[in-house]
Amino acid sequence: MLQSVASQMESTLNALFAGYEGPAFAIRLWDGWHWSSSVVERPVCTIVVHNSRALKTLIAEPNEVALGEAFIHEDLDVEGDLFSVFSIGEHLLDRPRTLRQKIGEAAVQTLFGLGQRLKHGGRHSMRRDRASIAYHYDQPCAFYRPWLGRSLVYSCAYFRSPNDTLDTAQEQKLELICKKLRLQPLESFLDIGCGWGSLLLHAATNHQVYAQGVTLSKEQAAIAQQRIEMAAMERRCTVKIRDYRMLESVTPSFDKIASVGMFEHVGLENLRQYFGTVQRLLRPGGAFLNHGIARSALSPIRKSSFIDRYVFPDGQLVTLTQVIDAAESQGLEVRDVENLREHYELTLRRWVEGLRQNSDEILQHVSNVTYRIWLLYMAGSAAAFHRGDIAIYQVLFTRSSRDRVRRALTREDWYGCASPQLEMQT
Repeated sequence: MLQSVASQMESTLNALFAGYEGPAFAIRLWDGWHWSSSVVERPVCTIVVHNSRALKTLIAEPNEVALGEAFIHEDLDVEGDLFSVFSIGEHLLDRPRTLRQKIGEAAVQTLFGLGQRLKHGGRHSMRRDRASIAYHYDQPCAFYRPWLGRSLVYSCAYFRSPNDTLDTAQEQKLELICKKLRLQPLESFLDIGCGWGSLLLHAATNHQVYAQGVTLSKEQAAIAQQRIEMAAMERRCTVKIRDYRMLESVTPSFDKIASVGMFEHVGLENLRQYFGTVQRLLRPGGAFLNHGIARSALSPIRKSSFIDRYVFPDGQLVTLTQVIDAAESQGLEVRDVENLREHYELTLRRWVEGLRQNSDEILQHVSNVTYRIWLLYMAGSAAAFHRGDIAIYQVLFTRSSRDRVRRALTREDWYGCASPQLEMQT
């Protein structure tokens, strides 16, 4: 790089990252020129910039989508700690736009062209939701298996210790859900958004319930059915391709219902319909566990979202307050709320590790761009859970009943750990 341009670039980066308080990092350009955020600390990662287009994205007009696209197309890369790069991104995105334009103006004139903008359509019709689910979940199962592990569960695990294996933590999560619901033999159980059938099989095998699952993903439904047949559980487990909004006409009601990792696709405008459907399907006195991601009321909502564009089309996170308000308006009573934020960060870190360790196998089934989308999405999500911008809540509800129904006195009893005499009549 010419000396004058190098000097200008160093001044630009010094100004852009003035006040940055995250871990030390370096930037290396395609011609070998490099810059470090600290002259004292060793960089934990290096952002590798492969062309002038990527440099423009980084310093002139960065946004979440543009930076993500630069990574997945290998215009930008990260050497070292991938998770640390998100504190750098947060600093860039939080800088005032006028300041970014001012300090990047000379560099733009020297090195770059114009940026690009993305447009989004409407959300949450049944047809569009079906397409969105297929976009994310209808990857071949061979893509998911190497990093999800034996449990084949694509939702937050439950770690009794940070040293738990992913398979152990997922098994613990499935059992935690069953205990919170207090599943009893011969009860009818519905899993809304059942994935590849792991919770269905766990509940039917370990708690002797009759389990029915629904999903919009044809790929997931096919695998779930295969697993049910391999386990010889056809008499206790069924899976159907069906939208939850079409369940209102189902005549059998359910003793217990769970929704795990599906709630993020419902949308704010559909919350009352979602909980209303659950309330109508649930027998009086029955329990419903909703396991889903919610955003902090204080976290910023970015207009340009990489996850919305490339990972979860039309996904929408609401706050815990909105969840509870919508559920109570439909006659559901809150019995227990648990935040598993730290558990999801641990889960995502294990998934990123699995993606990296099994990259050769995974790339036999998906493109390099798809692989890098998932790698970036999971690492970024782990950073968001760590910051507290988002959290994962298990909220336990019951449908109110005027009949005399056995209730638990303690949380231990809800989890199936206490003796029957702790129950009371209401």
